Amino acid sequence: MPVTARLTAAPGVAAGPGFAHAVSVAGQLAFVSGQVALDADGALVGSGDLAAQTRQALANLHAIIRALGADWPDVARFGWYVLDASAVQVIREVRDEMIRPALADRANPASSLVQVAALVRPEFLIEVDAVVALPGS
Repeated sequence: MPVTARLTAAPGVAAGPGFAHAVSVAGQLAFVSGQVALDADGALVGSGDLAAQTRQALANLHAIIRALGADWPDVARFGWYVLDASAVQVIREVRDEMIRPALADRANPASSLVQVAALVRPEFLIEVDAVVALPGS
C-alpha cells in the first residue's frame, strides 16, 4: 500500500479530532475531482439532507477510487466544501460509517473542511475531493 505513514501527533500541536495531521505516501498520486450528491443518472440525492448528500458524494468518490484500483486506505487527503461548517458532526458520522471499516486501526486521512458561500448548484450542500496514493506504483 503506498500510504506509508499517518502522523496523528506532533510536539506542540493539538491532536486532530478524527483525522491525521499529515500522510506520507510512496509512488503515484491521483487527484480526484470534487464529488457531489448526484446518482448515476445525474439526479440529486438527498434534497436538503446533509447526511444523504454526504453519503452519495462519498459513494461517488469511492466508485472513482475503486476504478483507479485503490480503496479507502489509499486516500491520503480529503477536501470538504460545505455550506454550513457547524454541521461537521453529521459529515464525520457519515464519513466514519463509510470509511472506518476499511481503515481498521489506521487514522483517518488528512483532511480540510472549508465553509463556502455556494457550490456549483444551489441544491448541493457538500462537495468532497481526494488525493489518492495509487497501489502498485
